[in-house]
Amino acid sequence: MHKYRTHNCSELTISHAGKKVKLSGWIHRKRDHGNLLFFDIRDHYGLTQCVTENSSDFFKEVEKIKPESVVRVTGEVVKRSSETINKDLPTGEIEIKILTFEILSVSKDLPMPVFGEQDYPEETRLKYRFLDLRRKEMHDNIILRSKIISSIREKMIKKNFIEFQTPILTASSPEGARDFLVPSRMHPGKFYALPQAPQQFKQMVMISGFDKYFQIAPCFRDEDGRADRSPGEHYQLDIEMSFVEQEDILKTVEPIFFEIFSEFTKNKKISKTPFKRIKYNDAMLKYGTDKPDLRNPLEICDVTEIIKDKDVKLDIFKKLIDKGAVVRAIPAPNTSSKPRSFFDNFNNWAKEEGGKGLGYLTFDKEKGKIIAKGPIAKFFSENAINKILKLCKLKENDAVFFSCDRKNEAEKISGLARQKLGNELGLIDESKFEFCWIVDFPMYHFDEEKKKIDFSHNPFSMPQVDPNDFDKLDPLSIVAYQYDLVCNGYEISSGAIRNHLPDLMYKVFLKVGYSKDDVNSKFEGMIKALSYGAPPHGGMAPGIDRIVMLIANKLNIREVTLFPMNQNAQDLLMGAPSKASDHQLNELSIKVIDKKK
Repeated sequence: MHKYRTHNCSELTISHAGKKVKLSGWIHRKRDHGNLLFFDIRDHYGLTQCVTENSSDFFKEVEKIKPESVVRVTGEVVKRSSETINKDLPTGEIEIKILTFEILSVSKDLPMPVFGEQDYPEETRLKYRFLDLRRKEMHDNIILRSKIISSIREKMIKKNFIEFQTPILTASSPEGARDFLVPSRMHPGKFYALPQAPQQFKQMVMISGFDKYFQIAPCFRDEDGRADRSPGEHYQLDIEMSFVEQEDILKTVEPIFFEIFSEFTKNKKISKTPFKRIKYNDAMLKYGTDKPDLRNPLEICDVTEIIKDKDVKLDIFKKLIDKGAVVRAIPAPNTSSKPRSFFDNFNNWAKEEGGKGLGYLTFDKEKGKIIAKGPIAKFFSENAINKILKLCKLKENDAVFFSCDRKNEAEKISGLARQKLGNELGLIDESKFEFCWIVDFPMYHFDEEKKKIDFSHNPFSMPQVDPNDFDKLDPLSIVAYQYDLVCNGYEISSGAIRNHLPDLMYKVFLKVGYSKDDVNSKFEGMIKALSYGAPPHGGMAPGIDRIVMLIANKLNIREVTLFPMNQNAQDLLMGAPSKASDHQLNELSIKVIDKKK
């Protein structure tokens, strides 16, 4: 007989009755019935109930043993009585009558119980992550993650992609987030950077003559954490293909996502391929965001021209429009009968979100005609009301909110209001995974904080212009071959057709203030590689963590990550980041400056 087990803890059934077996695992929970003591033994696979009588030599030992201690038992498989059968367990028809009992490892008093799925402070859960991962829900989440990654890998290989591993220690480059720097002992004063993504390396794989690349790649970004993003590190499915156009990549990736979500999702409808394509500008207008939740049927309307018309006397809006503002209208179906507090709360909420507030109209029918009501209704003529009703597809019993602000702010508030309305009015269909592509991203945007032109997306993207005309164009008018895959309001992936022309690369970077020498310095390897014959190529990088989060139906990415950091980028289990010793710092020629002084 095996030293530790003949079977796992989910394996035994009524067919094993009468057999002598050996099991090893954790004490899950105990139930003392006086003359009988029951406990569940748990391993990776499941639970098995064990029982011993008070006459046994080890009864008191079992009685005293703490939960989560590791034990080994031998015993006989016994059929349970009909009234004690547990139909929720694969092993629910049997129990083990214990013959021998051994303690392999004793547990301390637990800072958090493993039995049950109660909510505990995240700090406790992350500090004792090894206990948190013993809980069934967390255990299942991590297993699901592994199965999804395995399935992705299998599907990529079937599509003739070759798996590569790119360097972890590389050069720092401006790719949108802060780098994690690693000091070099052998080259004092110089630093490696952990890759924000394998962007340059995967492009050089294409330039090296390979046709299809993929990697389950670790990526490192020194950025703030949030529910759908891990601070510090994350994993992505990195993809690159040669001799392709944008549509080739979209068509290659779509079936993979449809199959993955179909394989691991029960009772949810998944968007059929091809997924909807939405231009960036259309997305910002209709949904107020470039990652729209299409389960929400509400669409935003631009009513700026209607408000500007002489039929509207809303001077406070007109003055803002004269200064460059726009007006976005957000429909609120079947809300006209809501109390005044409903509308006032939305107005106050918008101000808390940084907006100027939300005006509103409600619509009712009187004498066969739809009329508008509300604090600003008196400023609208009948003709203006009819135009709004038609444009926003509104009817009696509906309402509409208005956001008047600079374009970016109006889009932001209207997008948030659309989603808030969708949630509060129960319009979100939770039984769906709605995918779409956002395409035709602007190449550049104006950074209000830095007061300069900057990249809006990936700087290595190919602009949708004739290279010969590039210098003549307003940078804010240039659209790139850039695309995002979005699902249920989450960005799943970004991607682009790459700029494979060195001369055009210099021009692209010059628009944001990088000289030719700057580009040569920052992207030495890339520019060099592009100068020796680069194929047209492109790719994308879906986020593994976010995919698993959606499939597992979780709202926080840390629920599907093995050992995550907290939102402050701290590893509470291992105590990172931590101070380095003086010896380590001296070896690296580093001096720590105390900012408090």
